[in-house]
Amino acid sequence: MPSLTNLFAFAFVALGMVLTPGPNMIYLISRSIIQGRVAGLISLSGVALGFVFYMLCAAFGLTALVFAVPYAYDALRLTGAAYLLWLASQALRPGRRSPFEVKALPVDTPHRLFAMGLLTNLLNPKIAMLYLSLLPQFIDLHAGSVLLQSLALGSTQIVISVTVNATIAMMAGSIAGFLKAHPSWALIQRWLMGTVLAGLAVRMAVESRR
Repeated sequence: MPSLTNLFAFAFVALGMVLTPGPNMIYLISRSIIQGRVAGLISLSGVALGFVFYMLCAAFGLTALVFAVPYAYDALRLTGAAYLLWLASQALRPGRRSPFEVKALPVDTPHRLFAMGLLTNLLNPKIAMLYLSLLPQFIDLHAGSVLLQSLALGSTQIVISVTVNATIAMMAGSIAGFLKAHPSWALIQRWLMGTVLAGLAVRMAVESRR
């Protein structure tokens, strides 16, 4: 199992990434506001399955590659740091579209809601980068089974992401109304997330191989 330090550090990264608007958040918010909370939660179940797919791929293949191929760890570390810096710059970019600005979507059946949630997540570069470049850095070869560590870290990310997204889906309408009446809160959120992600990127770039 991963150490508590690694587990909490990865949980913090996962929380920062899920709070940074991306395709999943924009889709779930738009779906919840247009078609209702139940539709948002059905879509979220498809998103959750996408998380499980990425976690299993990482757990059974990627971590072995990272520690077997020379310099693979450093390449992924720097790639992950660069991606976090890009996310930070996007969060701080002036005039960035709020995820609570509803995107027009047709009313769909539950089956299609689930399928679209799954597809949106599988094609989400932020989630792919999380598992491909970030997760391996929180695995310690001296802390036991790499497979179990990968599953533990991946499960932590899934719980955090599903909990946060479910809360957002349930409260999308109220949050959208609040941010429309108090636009300064959206600005504070963007700067906070941008600063946190930039700090994580710097830490990741300078961290040596475990």
